[in-house]
Amino acid sequence: MLKHPLAKPLFFIFCLLPLLWIVANAVFGDLGANPVETVTHQTGDWALRLLLLTLLLTPLKNWTGNPQWIRFRRMAGLFVYFYAFCHFSIWYLADHGLDVLSMLNDIKDRPYITLGFTAFVLLTPLALTSNRWMMKKLGKHWKSLHRLVYLILVLVIAHYLWLVKADYREPIVYALIGGLLLLLRLPVIRQNLLYKQGVS
Repeated sequence: MLKHPLAKPLFFIFCLLPLLWIVANAVFGDLGANPVETVTHQTGDWALRLLLLTLLLTPLKNWTGNPQWIRFRRMAGLFVYFYAFCHFSIWYLADHGLDVLSMLNDIKDRPYITLGFTAFVLLTPLALTSNRWMMKKLGKHWKSLHRLVYLILVLVIAHYLWLVKADYREPIVYALIGGLLLLLRLPVIRQNLLYKQGVS
């Protein structure tokens, strides 16, 4: 199934569905009392969800012994950046009217925005180097650079937790999933799991 020629186009459509859903809601006026805030939150939510999905693909490859899961990692990562860029752009346009100084003051004065903006800045070089040419160009440094994704995950979840003022259930669920995905990357845990699964 993962090798099927339609697998990647279907995955592309899957990643695009949240945007189509947001656009459909916008067209039919189903975005609540504050549409801009709703769209800002939804694009941020989907950036985080797809980031978690991206980080899940390597454990899936290890558990199943099927390297085909990795075929979807680059596309998922680029969609993370796409939704993060939408999230940032809507905030920048709606809250600051493209005023750079106003934006920088907001980043300086509000810690949760500092965290989110830092995550976005760190995510940018990962998106720009997510191609075969850059992998060859950077060599062994490519993998070191892309390990920034772990720090980005921590920053994004902290950004979300700091942003929420009342109902912490959803960000806590994301934090638990993210924490588990990071734990699975610890050498001791990863090797024990692979040993038990019989994966070399």
